[in-house]
Amino acid sequence: MTSETTTEPAAPTRRERRKAGRSHARDVVYSVVGVIGEVLITLGVLLFAFLLWQLWWTDVVGNRVQAEIVAELPFEPVPTATPSAGAPAGPVIAPPRRDEPPPVMAEPAHGTTFATIQVPRWAGEPERPISQGTDRATVLDVLGAGHYEGTAMPGDVGNFAVAGHRTTYAKPFNRVEELQVGDPLVIRTTDNIWYVYRVTSTQVVPPSAIDVIAPVPGDPGAVPTERFITLTTCHPMFSARERFIVHGVLDYWAPTSDGIPAELVGGA
Repeated sequence: MTSETTTEPAAPTRRERRKAGRSHARDVVYSVVGVIGEVLITLGVLLFAFLLWQLWWTDVVGNRVQAEIVAELPFEPVPTATPSAGAPAGPVIAPPRRDEPPPVMAEPAHGTTFATIQVPRWAGEPERPISQGTDRATVLDVLGAGHYEGTAMPGDVGNFAVAGHRTTYAKPFNRVEELQVGDPLVIRTTDNIWYVYRVTSTQVVPPSAIDVIAPVPGDPGAVPTERFITLTTCHPMFSARERFIVHGVLDYWAPTSDGIPAELVGGA
């Protein structure tokens, strides 16, 4: 019969225990850092996706939707000239009307699209719709520019005030800082009237400066005698810290049945 001797494993030394403890702690730290890294990468991807959606995709969708809105408005066709002596047909230029007060449409219900704006200075920009109201959810984010409810309608005595995004959602007022004194702002209403305003000034104000949309801009207590227009948008770009303001006055009006404003075919 053979006897066997069993040898018990030696207990780890203090140095080995310290080494094992450090190794375990290091593994825990690496594991935590790895989890944090994965979370940060995920957040970065989500943030990039949000910025892509906010700064690009809302423009893509907004431009398409706003173009459809304009195309569906009940505008009468603008007359064109009959070709003569070999000259091709072209647009009829509407004679400016300053002989009598312009017709003014009634203020529509909230969310109703009743006009468009075209700015020759913004070459390449499409005709943009203007709808009643200035809240983001039902107007500015989905319909384009918005009319401040309670302010004058196009052509009326007082202040026709309009707000629009400068970035995102098709950014209809993106190029607002390019405007210069004397530039035309052309409004066309669903009543088939052109209103051609001229820029008189621009300014930057805090959001609290609501007097810019008063009947007489900057003078809330005054009684208006002129026909103003005011455009408002955020300033600077990608910020709502301030507001960029454009003021103008009505130059003339014309029925769309008389033709198109010269300003839209290269005239001053």
